[in-house]
Amino acid sequence: MAYISFQPSDHFNTKLYTGTDVSNSITGVGFQPDWVWIKKRSGAASSAVMDAVRGNDKSLRSNTTGAEYTNTYFTSFDSDGFTVATSENDVNAGNGTYVSWNWKANGSGSSNTDGTITSTVSANTTAGFSICTYTGDGGASSTFGHGLGAKPDMIFYKQRSGTENWLVTTDVVDGSHDFGYLNTAAAFSAAGSAVPTSSVVNLTASGLYNGNGSTYVAYCFASIKGFSHIGNYQGTAITDNGPYVYTGFKPAFLIVKNFPDGEHWRLYDMATNPGYNKSGYYVVPSDPGSATSAQDSGRIDFMANGFKIRGNGSFISGDNDNHIYWAFAQNPFVGGGRPPTSL
Repeated sequence: MAYISFQPSDHFNTKLYTGTDVSNSITGVGFQPDWVWIKKRSGAASSAVMDAVRGNDKSLRSNTTGAEYTNTYFTSFDSDGFTVATSENDVNAGNGTYVSWNWKANGSGSSNTDGTITSTVSANTTAGFSICTYTGDGGASSTFGHGLGAKPDMIFYKQRSGTENWLVTTDVVDGSHDFGYLNTAAAFSAAGSAVPTSSVVNLTASGLYNGNGSTYVAYCFASIKGFSHIGNYQGTAITDNGPYVYTGFKPAFLIVKNFPDGEHWRLYDMATNPGYNKSGYYVVPSDPGSATSAQDSGRIDFMANGFKIRGNGSFISGDNDNHIYWAFAQNPFVGGGRPPTSL
């Protein structure tokens, strides 16, 4: 596998900003983002999830089961960021501090007929990321095309037209297909659908991702050496000396979930924690609360080629529990071979 020939920040970047209560152009992302996920850091507010395929005025919240709604506060995806307007607490309250995570796909997307269901796909094959929208048909063995040209390692789904949970599927623990939820603490379980292929995602007759006539969005990710890695590690519950996880790069963004236990996801990023070293803050995607101090139980070191678990909290280091993670690079680490999931 060839090493990446681009800077990670060409395809993913975190941007901090302060709300203004009026039209607010956020620049410095470095590209026109196609998926923007915003969370208020300084107080309680739901997250806001927008993408270029659904349109800038269509939002979802990662902490609720709520259906897609039309917003008046996300004005546009811009060449170097995005613009928010009005005094909406979720994205632009005066003097509120916010974090935005930004991914580059491929604009508003195009029709994909690889599966039994036609999807609209915006795919960035270089970075292993695609945004897919489709309408479910309720079939027991339906498929839709994802456009990556490689098997997705993790997929996030949300029913747009109804109030199903945010579904997350992955096969990184043992090669079989498993599912959990982004907006709850529920443990992962075995999925009834087959593992995705390099061209299509396999569905069953479930309202979570294939209700007849329901509309959906799916965010698909494949690991790209030197840029992103989706994997798992085993917790130890040892304070300050938990597992070291090799990713092949210094992470800029990391989200972690205890696989078999009822623990919420935790999300860490370098922009919120500059010079991160056994301290800092994390966000809980299923909780509208402000950014939380990691304290001893949740501390993680971001290192040159991976991350080191320092906390003993069961949400990041449950004893003998598998934990799944999803990471993006700040800086690539020069080396060869596919990264192992842990050392």
